[in-house]
Amino acid sequence: MEIQWRKSTKSSGAEGNNCLELAEFGGEILMRESDNPDVVIRTTRVKLRAFLGGVKDGEFDDLA
Repeated sequence: MEIQWRKSTKSSGAEGNNCLELAEFGGEILMRESDNPDVVIRTTRVKLRAFLGGVKDGEFDDLA
């Protein structure tokens, strides 16, 4: 089964490689950077949901 990677339409940038890509595979959520696709982070939906909630609440604004 091939992994179907998805990325935000807001992450293209000048070279097209400024992207974080997400996929669901085997009950896990996978994340990678488009310019280094061999490195993959695995997490769960629950952990990703908690992280995205923090992002939406501005907890990581100082890093952007």
